[in-house]
Amino acid sequence: MRKKINVGLVGYKFMGKAHSNAYRKIGMFFDASADVVMKALCGREEEWLKESAAKFGWESYETDWKKLIARKDIDAIDITSPSNTHKDVAIEAAKAGKHVFCEKPLALNVSDAREMLKAANDNKVKHQIGFNYRFAPAVLLAKQLIETGKIGQVFHFRGDYLQDYIIDPEFPKVWRLDKTVAGSGSHGDLGAHVIDLARFLVGEFKTVNGCSKTFIKERPAVEKMQGLSAEANMDNMAEVDVDDATMFMAEFECGALGLFEATRFAAGHKNALTFEINGSKGSIIFELERLNELKYFSRDDEEGLQGFRTIGVTEGSHPYMTHWWPAAHIIGYEHTFVHQLYEFVECIANDKAARPDFGDGVKCSQVLDAVDLSIESKSWVNVSDV
Repeated sequence: MRKKINVGLVGYKFMGKAHSNAYRKIGMFFDASADVVMKALCGREEEWLKESAAKFGWESYETDWKKLIARKDIDAIDITSPSNTHKDVAIEAAKAGKHVFCEKPLALNVSDAREMLKAANDNKVKHQIGFNYRFAPAVLLAKQLIETGKIGQVFHFRGDYLQDYIIDPEFPKVWRLDKTVAGSGSHGDLGAHVIDLARFLVGEFKTVNGCSKTFIKERPAVEKMQGLSAEANMDNMAEVDVDDATMFMAEFECGALGLFEATRFAAGHKNALTFEINGSKGSIIFELERLNELKYFSRDDEEGLQGFRTIGVTEGSHPYMTHWWPAAHIIGYEHTFVHQLYEFVECIANDKAARPDFGDGVKCSQVLDAVDLSIESKSWVNVSDV
């Protein structure tokens, strides 16, 4: 009989919708080793939850995550709820023998992240963290070019994640702007993605030195919130206690240097994650808003004809692309979630380690916390000391 993996999903808004969509597409486009059964969706607001469960294709719903974990018909727990819930849900799921997928950042701090990793390992469950941009075909092509020596010794990693959705001072204090819920602002939300890509492509961090700024220190309280949109209560103001922008310098264990920027105050940039990697033989540039392209420069090209070439990453030879459409028929943001959750299903079905796992989440949290310490101390911090 074909294997089935019964999934319970905690969270039903922005990320919950992205994950639900991915689970529905795995079986249509991938020859997975097991069938995904969307057993139950979990959230606190029953009216919206019931409607979302029916709309997204879940068989049932629960308003208590502890009841979801206790269900004997659930094999895996997927956590897309706010950051302050990750630790408790993941640890209880692991103790119950459920495999765990958790969105980034793994926890509010590196100490909590380490507890989550220990619980998953002690209970011998599969664990994966949601760094979906690793699964963009162009990013995987960049990794192939680096690993095969196409750009030679890496000298620089330059990464930015720029948004502008809270630049309006009348935009309310949503949960992402509340330190008790989110842990940090742009640093942990956006910067975590860039840090993970740097680790994935270049290697481990050695030292960091950062600075941050909160431009709007007081905002209207939230009247109503749905996904990334919200309505403000202009009669009730609340203090903002997270960063609006964080920048830092870094040195990698391999000797390369890094520059990082994460901000929600870059007017005109809606979801602009970019990185450039410079090496002794060439360079690579990736822009999330041009997801299906990778720019590549080679010093081995004939003199006088050198320049950045734009590679359309849509051929069957490119990672994951055989599962989708003919060449030049582009894919999008949602497909990165299909790729990463397909890999989660495969690791459970075939009893193999997931990547990226909670260990990668711990490493990312370690860098995030090291940057915070460097800002506080106004000095360089060794990441290994955190």
